[in-house]
Amino acid sequence: MSKLYELVQQYCPNGVDFKPIKEVYQRLKGTPITAAKMKEIENADGEVRIFAGGKTVIDAHEEDIPKANITRVPAVLIQSRGVIDAVYYEKPFTFKNEMWAYTHENKIAVKFLYYVLKNNMEKFREAASGMGSLPQISLRVTEDFEMPVPPLEVQSEIVRILDNFTELTAELTAELAAREKQYEYYRNRLLNFGDNVEWKTLGNIGRVAMCKRILKSQTTSTGDVPFYKIGTFGKKADAFISKELFLEYKEKYSYPKKGSILISAAGTIGRTVIYDGKPAYYQDSNIVWLEHDETVVLNKYLLYCYQLKPWSVSYGGTISRLYNDDIQKAKIPVPSLSEQQR
Repeated sequence: MSKLYELVQQYCPNGVDFKPIKEVYQRLKGTPITAAKMKEIENADGEVRIFAGGKTVIDAHEEDIPKANITRVPAVLIQSRGVIDAVYYEKPFTFKNEMWAYTHENKIAVKFLYYVLKNNMEKFREAASGMGSLPQISLRVTEDFEMPVPPLEVQSEIVRILDNFTELTAELTAELAAREKQYEYYRNRLLNFGDNVEWKTLGNIGRVAMCKRILKSQTTSTGDVPFYKIGTFGKKADAFISKELFLEYKEKYSYPKKGSILISAAGTIGRTVIYDGKPAYYQDSNIVWLEHDETVVLNKYLLYCYQLKPWSVSYGGTISRLYNDDIQKAKIPVPSLSEQQR
């Protein structure tokens, strides 16, 4: 980073210019191709990659692509519909003509643009969210976007640093994936008792409980007690209730004990959080817990059993849901307390 600081002082001591992307980069057009045609010409040995909407990507032979407009230089592809993102690609590729790409005579400048766009991707996604049911951005969003344009010497050092971090992140991600597989293997092995242990339904272990319903009109954007719903469960709450309402409802209705395992029963089914005992309130029916006797099943042991997702039924619709009856019918192995502790 010290080298970057020195380069900034040397080449742009008075700051850098900001220019619209369209004034610095050459825009590239894609290929008019349908989803049906892509499916027809897909070939794992193809030398040309074709990007479509969402995360659809195929490889194909150039001679099979009708009216092919192939990009053969390093470029940044703008995924403008469904999935809003930017992709840096160096090998021959094309893309559905609802998207677009940018290139530059200098490869470093192209990679620098990629990092600038990725750093501002949330802005583009916010712009896309107001464009109907399917997120999409117009060409103007990137064409008119003003980006910093430091000298190439500075861009080169920034790209070098970010490339190194990207490589390290990829290595760490691969290591984490391997560790997760290792963890799953030993967890499954430890919880595989076969017929040598009693299996009980969760309904026989305890009662599925939930907080009393809170109306939207009872919440505020700021307040004393965080209110967690599907989108914020396990994250940072964006709604609150008053301390007075919290104390009233906690006294009158079901409320989890410290250490209880809260389960997401809607959206992402089976997400779990250990309740830490701090004042908080949870959306009814979407976030539930099992009220049970810890002399039968330890909370922490229950948490690991939940990771096996013992419930077999969830319901579709706008939001997937796990009903209380499904939870109560789920079976888990229940060894002795000492074995659970081990």
